[in-house]
Amino acid sequence: MDIELIEIQEFLASHPPFDQLPEELLARLPRRLAVRYFRRGMAFPPEAATPPCLYILRRGAVELRNGRGELIGKLAEGDLCEQRCRADQNGPPFVGHTAEDTLVYALPCSELIELRAASPAFAEHFEQSTSRRLRKALDVVIESPTSGSGLMTVRVRDMVRRAPIATSPETSIRAAAQLMSEHHVSSLLIMDGEQLVGMMTDRDLRNRCVATGLATDQPVRAIMTETLTSVDLDTLGFQALITMTRLNIHHLPVMDNGRVVGLISSTDFTRFQSANSIYLVGDIHRADSITTLAQIGAKIAELQVQLILGGATATQVGQAISAITDAMTLRLIELAEADLGAPPVPYAWLLGGSQARREQSAHSDQDNALLISDTATPDDDAYFAALAQFVNDGLNACGFVYCPGEVMAKNAQWRQTLRIWNKYFSNWILKPEPMALMLSNVFFDMRSLRDPYGLCAELHERIIEKSRANRIFIAYMAANALKNRPPLGFFRNIVLIQGGDHDHTFDIKHRALIPIIDLARVYALSAGILENIVICRSVYNYSK
Repeated sequence: MDIELIEIQEFLASHPPFDQLPEELLARLPRRLAVRYFRRGMAFPPEAATPPCLYILRRGAVELRNGRGELIGKLAEGDLCEQRCRADQNGPPFVGHTAEDTLVYALPCSELIELRAASPAFAEHFEQSTSRRLRKALDVVIESPTSGSGLMTVRVRDMVRRAPIATSPETSIRAAAQLMSEHHVSSLLIMDGEQLVGMMTDRDLRNRCVATGLATDQPVRAIMTETLTSVDLDTLGFQALITMTRLNIHHLPVMDNGRVVGLISSTDFTRFQSANSIYLVGDIHRADSITTLAQIGAKIAELQVQLILGGATATQVGQAISAITDAMTLRLIELAEADLGAPPVPYAWLLGGSQARREQSAHSDQDNALLISDTATPDDDAYFAALAQFVNDGLNACGFVYCPGEVMAKNAQWRQTLRIWNKYFSNWILKPEPMALMLSNVFFDMRSLRDPYGLCAELHERIIEKSRANRIFIAYMAANALKNRPPLGFFRNIVLIQGGDHDHTFDIKHRALIPIIDLARVYALSAGILENIVICRSVYNYSK
């Protein structure tokens, strides 16, 4: 075979759906293709082409627009344009034009029909919607890890070992404890008829009954935990474990269409992956010094490698590392308060940047701040300065280095009352200067880690109200987001860094993730999405 045909075959073999073709069909395919060249700005696909063809982009780019001229999609290397081969023509109507000089392979629709008849796996690609293709591609990533199976593939339904052990809210504490002992369980679901209303655990018995001297003939509703988080039967085990880790809880009710069907606990995960380093969080909550926490922090880089080798997605890795950083931060706050005493006024520990978005890696730096009640006096700052210094120094010792821009709670600028924080955000929104936009990118993603009085939620509601109403600010944020462009070359390939310490590397954070995050933030603010308020209100409740 000619070298040109071999190169075409290798290209097709590396792109779906041609990677599904049997080898003998794939080997014959290059000779059936025609090579077409389109200059920038030409209509695509060509209206008068005979015979009608499927087009495979080899180089270049095509923009697809709807009848109103709005951009609805782009085609790049390896993408297909099958419009001329669709018999039903039920897809969304679009007008395509080449965005740059473009080279394509053209396969007659008659040849495509033969290939689909000869290979069901190949044909399936054309029978699915675009959303189903993306879902299937993601499932392949999740369900086919590089090594092992474990929590990346197991579903919660496979972890439920027995029907739930339950009792009513009016059962006495003594009877409930006897029921737990009889069934050898560490928790008991509290049901009011068919409705789940609470849970009693060994910890509840210890902390809310024995330690307080509460009479055991009292109803179990007196000590049960009422605010519960649950998971569905089809939730991935890894996601369930992340939920337990983030909220520092040890039991999750399992639901099926609103009906309780079981309960999983932290010990259930041991049967599948006892060495999973998510259990570092348990060690963190028992740590009694920065030295111990630093020893745990030294294991985080290894955790990240293990997760990637185990097939974890980028989202799962980010959630896992962020859950550990949250636990470390919270434990440092607890150690600081144990040393300094109770805070003089209410406060909230704010998280910004990648930790707030739960997308941290093992080498992320810190972005945090303190939100203090307006009842504070100038004398109270000495307490909060000491607390912030302790936590920031502790995180640095654990591997989460100081922020190069000093966006940390130990910096007095980011240790302020609610009134001052409201003033900060008002100025950033009304005067969107370059520095204001940079700070907005850090603090508009904020969430609180410790906030028993809901200060963060109050601040966040005001931010959303002000930003959504100010279209000039939204426009500046959009323009700022568009400054960070993906490093794509003429042929849509990634351009690497040239020279310096990072020669021939790709900065995935600044050149790939940040543009996506910045644009998502603009859309969220303009739409007034309040999801972070839920986070602000919930994290502390489950971390007590």
